[in-house]
Amino acid sequence: MEARMEPAVQKRQVLFLCIFLGVSWAGAEPLRYFVTEETERGTFLANLANDLGLGVGELSARGSRIVSDENIRFLLLNPLTGDLLLNEKLDREELCGPTEPCVLPFQLLLEKPFQIFRAELWVRDINDHSPGFLDREILLEILESITPGAAFLLESAQDSDVGINNLRNYTISPNAYFHINVHDGGEGNIYPELVLDRVLDREEVPELSLTLTALDGGSPPRSGTALVRILVLDINDNVPEFVQSLYKVQVPENSPVGSLVVAVSARDLDTGSNGEINYAFFYATERILKTFEINSTSGGLHLKAELNYEAMQTYTLTIQAKDGGGLSGKCTVVVHVTDINDNPPELIMSSLTSPVAENSPETVVAVFRIRDRDSGNNAKMVCSIQDDLPFVLKPSVENFYTLVTESPLDRESQAEYNITITVTDMGSPRLKTQHNITVLVSDVNDNAPAFTQTSYTLWVRENNSPALHIGSVSATDTDAGANAQLTYSLLPPQDPHLPLASLVSINADNGHLFALRSLDYEALQAFEFGVGATDRGSPALSSQARVRVLVLDANDNSPFVLYPLQNGSAPCTELVPRAAEAGYLVTKVVAVDGDSGQNAWLSYQLLKATEPGLFGVWPHNGEVRTARLLSERDAPKHRLLVQVRDNGEPPRSASVTLHVLLVDGFSQPYLPLPEAAAEQARADPLTVYLVVALASVSSLFLLSVLLFVAVRLCRRSRAASLGGCSVPEGPFPGHLVDVSGTGTLSQSYQYEVCLRAGSGTSEFKFLKPIIPSLQSQNTGREVEENPSFGNDLGF
Repeated sequence: MEARMEPAVQKRQVLFLCIFLGVSWAGAEPLRYFVTEETERGTFLANLANDLGLGVGELSARGSRIVSDENIRFLLLNPLTGDLLLNEKLDREELCGPTEPCVLPFQLLLEKPFQIFRAELWVRDINDHSPGFLDREILLEILESITPGAAFLLESAQDSDVGINNLRNYTISPNAYFHINVHDGGEGNIYPELVLDRVLDREEVPELSLTLTALDGGSPPRSGTALVRILVLDINDNVPEFVQSLYKVQVPENSPVGSLVVAVSARDLDTGSNGEINYAFFYATERILKTFEINSTSGGLHLKAELNYEAMQTYTLTIQAKDGGGLSGKCTVVVHVTDINDNPPELIMSSLTSPVAENSPETVVAVFRIRDRDSGNNAKMVCSIQDDLPFVLKPSVENFYTLVTESPLDRESQAEYNITITVTDMGSPRLKTQHNITVLVSDVNDNAPAFTQTSYTLWVRENNSPALHIGSVSATDTDAGANAQLTYSLLPPQDPHLPLASLVSINADNGHLFALRSLDYEALQAFEFGVGATDRGSPALSSQARVRVLVLDANDNSPFVLYPLQNGSAPCTELVPRAAEAGYLVTKVVAVDGDSGQNAWLSYQLLKATEPGLFGVWPHNGEVRTARLLSERDAPKHRLLVQVRDNGEPPRSASVTLHVLLVDGFSQPYLPLPEAAAEQARADPLTVYLVVALASVSSLFLLSVLLFVAVRLCRRSRAASLGGCSVPEGPFPGHLVDVSGTGTLSQSYQYEVCLRAGSGTSEFKFLKPIIPSLQSQNTGREVEENPSFGNDLGF
């Protein structure tokens, strides 16, 4: 065995074809390697890495493989060393038949980057077949009248070897009557011819037996023999002659079995049995005998089996016409099989990459080769895929194609592609082959989680139990696998004073939110924080949302009375003149509720009174008014129990006790109640001193405030006079004190305050409030009924 590269390969010029990814193709001239048939398996042929100028280990790194058109694994490549080895024994006759030279093309495919090198393995013949005759015995019938020099064509031997090992000579065993001439029949075929040297005499020698030997050109030569039996016949002086010595016909390969190929015709001038002609094959090969049959009487040549252009394109037949006297004539029939489009294209997949990572640039998905066993236009092919796919086919050399991505793929849009590669030939009718491949798209973490809402509002009622589930946040991720697995977390609060870690917690797996402790509406009505969702991709992506928690009020606070004070000190006594009309404002109970909404809606109710029917309480504002005119028969002291109740469920309430003293006028000295006098008598002297001091300081503070307000009002009254109760002889102008309706007060009230100059007392009296809607008419009515009422009041 020998393996070498021809000098032509060493001088080849490399032609580069730039395709996608900067891949270069192999040169136009293929590498050639030679091996003798029957060489043992594992024999070293060549080192491809050295022949291609590649470094050690480069074949392995670039994903090398050997591919062939027939997909025959007769070669083995060691990618680590680059050695090309023989994978099995080769039989040249089985691989190539009579074709010489026997060339087996193959390709070296490199995937990273993609590159193809063409190469050929030439299989050299050895002399491993001996010539052989189809018939061990050849029968010749020769008339005794045949003159010397007549030649008789004998059967040719068959030798499967080619070249010098093919059939080269014939010999005949020594005899006195015949010798052998060898003739070249063209196309490298030789056939023997038996030549008569002397006249035969049937009476002397009726039969001869000779040995015909066929020799090939091998070293040492091989041979095969056949027995030639010669029967000497009486005279038949006319030989059958064919109309044509050569017939050429063309037969489509799809011709049906039994169809007529050609009809040969011969004639014989003899009569009787010597003129009767029978047609037969003259020493036909086994392939011809299986494919054709001839009608012995008519000479019609018919198909015995189907033709196949791809297997055999030309048949050469020798037909013999033999008369009854034993004479024969011969003609040659050449049958050319014409190709029809009966072979669909074939697709041979070399490599397929799946899955393909999304967002990748142009990526080689598949490498394949197409072929068609027909010829001419029937072998021209067009390759295509569907139009609505982000893939494109790129042709290469040797009918190789690459399927590449046309643009980056998006798994979220489509995770799987079913690609149909259609190969159509140009024959008539056109044949096509379809090959389906499935390409999966692997996920890349390119989508951040997305919350179902940008902001969430949750409600929780105060006084909740700890670890209460108050709501959930939810996010989705269009990625897959770990890239879509989300982890929820609380973000640092924007308000550094908000103790978020002690208020709420979040389940990292499902986004459920829990209140960690009981919430108090009166302390915290609402708070806001951020939540995040992070996937488990690499790198991880995240998104945020805002959560606002509103604390709902519960009726957990009872009303609280601001006025009158209920602090255990001396009760506050309200003075009511006996001349007051019905509806006179005695006082106003002022209360508040720490709750909100309807839980803070307060209503007032008179529960008990010393004299029922004399006083009434307005339910919405807590004003205590006289229900009728006072009389001398009414008791001077009255005690009222007022209840304040909210509108919660269940309702809560508080009560306050009012003391009312009926007086003839505000000029009457104030007389303390007997109970108050007794209590004062029992009070500790130090307590009395403290009360007096507190009252003095309060009076001084109130006087200062009133003076300041009065000065400011008087300055403004120069431009626009404001109504008031100024005392002409006093230095202190009167004004209105406005008390806005804050807290639970339903409206604003104005109280008229008058100061008398030179007053010896240090007290002031609240007069009837001036309600805005009724101010003008009430004021006029009071002045009309009691014109000296305002002059009787003072400090």
